[in-house]
Amino acid sequence: MLFKEELGNHLNKKNWFQANQRLLAKMISEYMYEDMLVPERVEGAHYILTVSGYVHYRFEAEARLFDSYSVHEGSIERYSDGSWEQAESAVQFILDIQHLIRMSSETAGHLIKELNATLLADVNLISKKTKTADELAELDYAELEGEMTGHPWITYNKGRIGFGYDDYLKFAPENQRVTTLSWLAVRKHRASFQSVNGLRYEFLIESELDERTRDVFENVLREKGVSKEEYFFMPVHEWQWKNIIIQHFPEDLANDHFIPLGEGPDVYLPQQSIRTFVNTDHKHKHHVKLPMSILNTLVYRGLPAERTLITPRITEFIKGIAEKDSFLKDTCEVILPGEIASLNVDQLSFQQLKGAPYQYLEMLGVIWRESIHTYLKDGEKAITLAALTHSDLEGKPYVQSLMEKSGLSPEIWIKQLFRTILPPLLHYLYQYGTVFSPHGQNTILVLKDHQPHRLAIKDFVDDVNISDQPFTELAGLENELKAVLRSEPPEGLTQFIFTGLFICHLRYLSDQLVKNHLLDEREFWKLLAEEIYAYQDRFPALKDRFELFDFFKPQMTKLCLNRNRMVDYGYGDGEDRPHASEFGKVNNALSLFSRQEAK
Repeated sequence: MLFKEELGNHLNKKNWFQANQRLLAKMISEYMYEDMLVPERVEGAHYILTVSGYVHYRFEAEARLFDSYSVHEGSIERYSDGSWEQAESAVQFILDIQHLIRMSSETAGHLIKELNATLLADVNLISKKTKTADELAELDYAELEGEMTGHPWITYNKGRIGFGYDDYLKFAPENQRVTTLSWLAVRKHRASFQSVNGLRYEFLIESELDERTRDVFENVLREKGVSKEEYFFMPVHEWQWKNIIIQHFPEDLANDHFIPLGEGPDVYLPQQSIRTFVNTDHKHKHHVKLPMSILNTLVYRGLPAERTLITPRITEFIKGIAEKDSFLKDTCEVILPGEIASLNVDQLSFQQLKGAPYQYLEMLGVIWRESIHTYLKDGEKAITLAALTHSDLEGKPYVQSLMEKSGLSPEIWIKQLFRTILPPLLHYLYQYGTVFSPHGQNTILVLKDHQPHRLAIKDFVDDVNISDQPFTELAGLENELKAVLRSEPPEGLTQFIFTGLFICHLRYLSDQLVKNHLLDEREFWKLLAEEIYAYQDRFPALKDRFELFDFFKPQMTKLCLNRNRMVDYGYGDGEDRPHASEFGKVNNALSLFSRQEAK
């Protein structure tokens, strides 16, 4: 199959040039932020990067707060062979700067593969991106996710190593192809089922599969001569089944420990994480999170066994805090879609292998998460926070359409946004020494009349961390939970909000508002600082913790995502998942608005 029609519709010279222009601007911006590149400012907004005596780049960029830069698309030129020409290739740029950032050829080779895959996806997005920002403002949660363009910071954000082009067309969220889930029977002695208190496995399966489908699946087991009581039913992703499970679990298949059952009846859409699926037939049914052993952004997208096993208890811990706290429950009305059940299956050989690559320890499992739709009240609509940085093909920001439809000025809309999302996050941190990673995909904004109204936070299994300080609120936490929830020192815990939300999301939102003349940059961050202080004024008894988790220090440790892959970690296959690299300091724009500074 040559995919002549698909390639002909998307991959042409015009789209390829546009995708490279956008990616080049992003690469230069982010590599400057991460101090991998240090161009010389020649005059005004003009910069020049000397690569060698024979190759230079020049471009226009606006300096932003937090040591950031907004590079103008279309302004990037490359000097070679004695003349300047418009830069046309993101891959050539990597080849040019390889020695500057001391990137190994092995790493550069793999990175070029990821960048080409990202560019292919970007070309596809350019050709299909037909909805206006006003139309996007009316889309439902699941459909809106398919319009997004990937991680705003990581430049190789759609590398998806492991996918063929057919897999990309079928499974990538931006292609918005609905799918059913395959189901597998796993003998109970080979699996571990966990759930929140009161939720039995039988009830969960009855809520996920109708009676007719259960009868069909049970008949498959009868024909095999085995009893349904010996097995758990679990969904698996088609790609994972064909590419990973059959190859890595042949002994289990040979001995009928695994028995393929068939397709489930419901239709799902993949979300931006690729491995999480929203039921479009029955919106109130659970969202399903499945492992996919593809390398995308920094990690393989599996389900780590130790966290999969304990995720319902993490849900009970997080929800238990909110249930007993009137500020979270009644004032903020925070929504916490819980990961209420999970199944984990280990590959026995790798489980016994000391230091086994982590990707082989997270190949088969499932997490069932409560649907956001079960929490929405009349007139409410959910979007991921990531949508706020999106623009349509004409360059109009999605958030601008929300502002216009809401009837609020940009300043009031942003103030309401901060008043919605910050207090619950700050309260968990300051009062309970517990923090989420509130980046654009984990944070759900609930709108009412197109205005920010409530906050929902999801994905507890990967991104909940606790303080290493002796807080009384954490004293009763069981050792089993403490062993899985990473304990972090004060700045480390603060970084989850500072980098996860401010750097990884809000600086892109701010840049978009500035470029479209909607809100001044300093005003944006001033509003954010004011909201942090408004929370602190409300809870003066937590003063010591405001100093412990300090968002107003003049500098913070700079965490880097591109540097991790390109310089520090590379494409190794170690036993631990890679984390963001620490490199230098970032000048904290919030310090400009600290009360100490005002004095």
